[in-house]
Amino acid sequence: MIMTIAEKLKNLPTSAGIYVHRNAAGKIIYVGKAKNLRNRVRSYFQSSRNHDYKTQRLVKQIADFEFIVVDNEVEALVLEANLIKKHKPRFNIMLKDDKQYPHLKFTNEPFPKVVLTRKVVKDGGSYFGPFLPVTLARKTLNLINRTFQLRTCDIEIDGRLPRPCLEYHLKRCLGPCVKGLCTQDEYLEAARDVKTLLEGKNKELAADLERRMWKYAEENKFELAAKYRDLHRTVLQLSDQQKMAVTADSDIDIFGFYREKQRLALQLFTMREGRIVGRREFFWEDLPEDGEFDPAEFLGEVLVQYYSTDYVPLEIHVPHDFEDRETLEKLLTERRGRRVRILDPKRGRKRDLVALVETNAKVAFEQRFRVLKPNSEKVLGELQEILELSYFPERIESFDISNIQGAENVAGIVVFENGKPAKNEYRRFIIKTVDGANDFASMHEAVFRRYRRIMDEGGRLPELIFIDGGKGQLSAAAAAMQMLDLEQIMLVGLVKPPKKHTEISHLLVHGREDRPIPFDRNSLAFRLVLNIREETHKTAVEFHRKRREKRDFTSELSAIPGIGDKRKMKLLKEFGSIERIAAAAFDDLKRIVGAMAAREIFDHFERQRKLAGKGASNES
Repeated sequence: MIMTIAEKLKNLPTSAGIYVHRNAAGKIIYVGKAKNLRNRVRSYFQSSRNHDYKTQRLVKQIADFEFIVVDNEVEALVLEANLIKKHKPRFNIMLKDDKQYPHLKFTNEPFPKVVLTRKVVKDGGSYFGPFLPVTLARKTLNLINRTFQLRTCDIEIDGRLPRPCLEYHLKRCLGPCVKGLCTQDEYLEAARDVKTLLEGKNKELAADLERRMWKYAEENKFELAAKYRDLHRTVLQLSDQQKMAVTADSDIDIFGFYREKQRLALQLFTMREGRIVGRREFFWEDLPEDGEFDPAEFLGEVLVQYYSTDYVPLEIHVPHDFEDRETLEKLLTERRGRRVRILDPKRGRKRDLVALVETNAKVAFEQRFRVLKPNSEKVLGELQEILELSYFPERIESFDISNIQGAENVAGIVVFENGKPAKNEYRRFIIKTVDGANDFASMHEAVFRRYRRIMDEGGRLPELIFIDGGKGQLSAAAAAMQMLDLEQIMLVGLVKPPKKHTEISHLLVHGREDRPIPFDRNSLAFRLVLNIREETHKTAVEFHRKRREKRDFTSELSAIPGIGDKRKMKLLKEFGSIERIAAAAFDDLKRIVGAMAAREIFDHFERQRKLAGKGASNES
């Protein structure tokens, strides 16, 4: 027997816990916590006179609710944060950018590699960090690739490739993909060294490298001895530079925000060892209007969500106190293992720092919502981290195919350098080897021709390639790159949901198709991807339209005596379409192609108009 809401309200316990409101479709629309579930949940269904507008709208949509009893407020806080993150309820304030500080991920593969990531997930890999400042993560990754020469590609390593890629020749990869260059044992030795380094066991690793150096020197293997000598020096040097945030006493996060109407910019400054070493930005565009916005409630929800996944400092400074501050302090103290304090300073240097962060939040608000000119390096750096790309994507190329049922099959290729379109390098290809509507084969031809020509001419290759399409197009492009020995360049598919032509639902990285990346329109990096995709689509469609118009134009004029290719081109250049030629006056035609040809053209279309008029009168 299904209980009504009234019956459920009568049986609510007075314990601490969380409650979940659902709409008529069964979808979760709000998750909350309570010290006393009976009092808190019943308050929603009492007189609405004391409810703000947001709560009134919520109550109107509640069709059912459920609850979970917990032992204390801390458990309620944790469970609430987890459910909000999982279900993203409409009426909860959402921290839309859930990225963490950069980590380095040591992958769980037969031939491991190290990639930069902001998301820590249970996938068998080992994660190291967080790194502060952000640039330290990139520098460490570059040092690992350059010094220990682990692979950076996404291909399956089976030793069957005929020759290594450019990375091997640049001494940035050991070349396990080619049999005879590097055995799996040799590769795994380098991988173990990297993992030891990332674990912070620099002294142990340095001692081991020194032992190997003397061993090979005694065996007169001086080239290997020199290799381990250089590795030994690098490890000692890195140990002095490595400053991951772990136990610094002056370990503070400082929050500040600036709001106008429904838009808000929030800034987070991270202070380590007395110095500001990092900054995070978050933006909202759909908050409650003036009079309904509660800054304390907003801060409380944001902090609970943020610290459910991220590094916990010893102090957190905020511009306003909030209801669950003491409960959150208890939770974060348990997680950190040391006393964590959340302060809302009213005066002195700490208040000055909060004011500084609020000033920066206002500047960020202006740039985001009024100027809209984000820093290209920052946007591309974010894209690099999202895709776990080994290199900074300075040059990006993108492909799209356009045809109508296989007719006038063309490809559009655009180039972006440092986040800006390089229009003089755009290319348009007529697909030559494919009959009919076969986007996979067309994509294969376009990618192969593009990069074979670049390699033949000694041109510049991109760091990243976008393919407009899903797994089929992505696989076709990957096959073309493999034929050219260019597997080291990352391929990313821009996947659209069914029956959608412009929206992107997610990204597919070749070699990691089992881990699609959801498309977030609030991210500046994803806005850049969308801009690149729209530019590529426009380039392909415009070229296809011109090809189709030229075909229709040529076929229509071919029926007129005395109109050869030269006159067709003159007419095309002057009028642009067959409709304009048909409507042109005799004198206008005469000026372009001469009297005799003009008479033939004018009479041809005059006869067509008379036939059309006669057909219309017969129908009536």
